[in-house]
Amino acid sequence: MIAAGWDAGLPPGPVGVAVSGGGDSVALLLLLQETGARPLAAVTVDHRLRPEAAAEAEAVAALCAARGIPHDTLAWDEPARPGNLQDRAREARLRLVAAWALGRGIGAVALGHTLDDQAETFLLRLARGSGVDGLSGMAPVRQAEGLAWIRPLLGVRRAALRDWLAARGVGWAEDPGNADPRFERVRARAALPLLAPLGLGPERLAATAAAMARARAALEAATAGLAARALVAGPAGDLTLHPAALAGEPEEIRLRLLAGALTWVSGARYRPRLARLEAALGAIASGRVGHGLTLHGCVLRTRAGRVTIRREPARVAPPSPLAVGRWDGRWQLEGAAPAGEALAIGALGSAGLAALGECPPGLAREALLTTPAVWRGPTLVAAPVARPEPGYVFRRVSAVPPPWSPDFVR
Repeated sequence: MIAAGWDAGLPPGPVGVAVSGGGDSVALLLLLQETGARPLAAVTVDHRLRPEAAAEAEAVAALCAARGIPHDTLAWDEPARPGNLQDRAREARLRLVAAWALGRGIGAVALGHTLDDQAETFLLRLARGSGVDGLSGMAPVRQAEGLAWIRPLLGVRRAALRDWLAARGVGWAEDPGNADPRFERVRARAALPLLAPLGLGPERLAATAAAMARARAALEAATAGLAARALVAGPAGDLTLHPAALAGEPEEIRLRLLAGALTWVSGARYRPRLARLEAALGAIASGRVGHGLTLHGCVLRTRAGRVTIRREPARVAPPSPLAVGRWDGRWQLEGAAPAGEALAIGALGSAGLAALGECPPGLAREALLTTPAVWRGPTLVAAPVARPEPGYVFRRVSAVPPPWSPDFVR
């Protein structure tokens, strides 16, 4: 079921497998082991939303132990709050699994999404009025959180995986939430059989998603070409945009460029809303950005015919322990944090700049305010962007890379 060469282009080393205990992820784990292509390590996230979840995680651990596959269970401990529970659980799972993988030197994590999941995703996004990006569905490989996330089963039907497990006497858990009509995805799943007589079965919907993915790739390639001409990366996680380079480009490409730039500078996971993005693009085209336009956690300013895009100082994340390694979704500590010291990563801010005594040449004060600094209580220990420190090196990262490689940005 898994094609040969499924791991082509992935980083060397073991592959992580996210295993919930359901039929799709259990089948994925065993199918990947059968290929023998890579060492595997499995991880289960217990969201603590159902009393059965702990037992299901233990069953996965037992299966892995019997198969000689290393396994860890991660727990999601977060106070209840309003909002979409499924979305918050999904975000938490991504963060937990990413931290687990990076901490073990794993560069790729496999997920058990199937052709049926792809068809359901297409239908949900169609109902929301999504464009090309949304209708392209789930990618077989995507980069996020410093990892490659792979979906080797996107061409396989859910029922075929369960038949494969049953033929081998392997059991799996069924999440009752998968039959709860309160959830959008469950309603989409129920609607699929009704569309089949119209020729809109899961295979057709998944094929349409694949066609949209090809169109998206072409649009992203055009955006990358424009980025090479229009954007210049600064040393403090900022960008400079040359509006003249946008002249004559299709609106879709200009919108994608601006969305990617804002998302990269802010460290956000999602692009801005279309209406605000269109308004900002119009302001740039007409020279109305002036001395300050805030959008998506960024500040845009015009100077000498160029537009600077910097992180908005008021929107940066609060300090976090240095041991966490990542701060504000934008900066990653290289190497291990010093042991035994109560240090934190936070914005350099005005207090840090005052401790430095002056703003280093070539760095804008506003951009520097939002760069990472190492603090011991109120005392500045290091400001690596403003004043390089061998023991504290931070690398610029992005939760979701923009539609161009950093190599395209001058």
